[in-house]
Amino acid sequence: MGSWQARPDHQRHYEELAQKTGFSTEQIKNLHKRFQQLSGNQETISRENLENIPALANNPIKKQIIDAFFDKRNQQDGESGCLEEITLGHFLMVMSHFRPPQHKSSEDERHAIRRQKLRFLFNMHDTDSDGTITLAEYRKVVEELLSKSGAIGHEAAKIIADAAMLEVASTNVPHMAPDEFYEGITFEHFEQILNGLEMESRMHIRFLDVATTTMRCGKGSSSSTY
Repeated sequence: MGSWQARPDHQRHYEELAQKTGFSTEQIKNLHKRFQQLSGNQETISRENLENIPALANNPIKKQIIDAFFDKRNQQDGESGCLEEITLGHFLMVMSHFRPPQHKSSEDERHAIRRQKLRFLFNMHDTDSDGTITLAEYRKVVEELLSKSGAIGHEAAKIIADAAMLEVASTNVPHMAPDEFYEGITFEHFEQILNGLEMESRMHIRFLDVATTTMRCGKGSSSSTY
């Protein structure tokens, strides 16, 4: 897909990407503009391009956010591993996880979209792609969120992470024996933990200057800001 920009019929490619991602062609045109700004008008975006975004500089989970764009699991094609650079198609697939469902979406479609969002969040924590968020992985994220904010020390953040994981273990494996070891949070456990959490207003990417929470899907113009 990396050479698609050289083709004259952009509209046809926008339509193909719209079918794959759920964005309208108008939204894709706008997201393409942002892609070009980030890539310096190149056909691909590198990690360096994202690392140089000023608004992302002080984000405590900057690495996890950037990694998510290069994680093949977020492309929904069944592959795992990391991409060296991402094309517009890859970029749009990641952005599609932050797209709210259409008003006309069926209950099954809404459930599928919610599950995709949860899987995306799960992948951000499951850094070794083994299907489980271990204590070490969970501790690292909590430590970065809390200690780098300056509001709490590293050791205190570690204690909070450990306590939270113990609570998760007691909830998901209530009859665990004293000598048993909790291997970590599976995706099924992750779904249970976040059951009832409203996702649409919480998943957005302001550091890209794209108001994904207000992007309308379907007919009509996009409310995204660039």
